[in-house]
Order: sequence, then C-alpha cells, then structure tokens
Amino acid sequence: MSNKNVVPEARESLNRFKMQAASEVGVNLKEGYNGDLTSRQAGSVGGQMVKKMIESYEQSMK
Repeated sequence: MSNKNVVPEARESLNRFKMQAASEVGVNLKEGYNGDLTSRQAGSVGGQMVKKMIESYEQSMK
C-alpha cells in the first residue's frame, strides 16, 4: 500500500487532524520526524484518529 494521499490537497488537513488527535491523547507531536515516539504513543494517536473518524461517520448516518 502506498503512503501517498489520493488527494494531495488533503495533506494539510490530515496533518491538522493528526496533531489534534495527538493533543487529545497527550502525545507531543512535532512537525516533521516523530520517530522517537514509542509504539504506545503512536498507537494512541492512530487509535484516536480512527475513533474520531468513526464518530464522524456515525453522525453523518443520522
């Protein structure tokens, strides 16, 4: 699977979304490289992003 966005213009929006999710779970992300994060921290950010996407989808279904 490719790491390229299907819609290149979405990159900034995805970065804001990621930063917001990280802030909500207490992970301090910085711009650029974040390879020093633990697996737990990275998983928390990804999990929060998925949770928010599911909530958004559920709201759109109502």
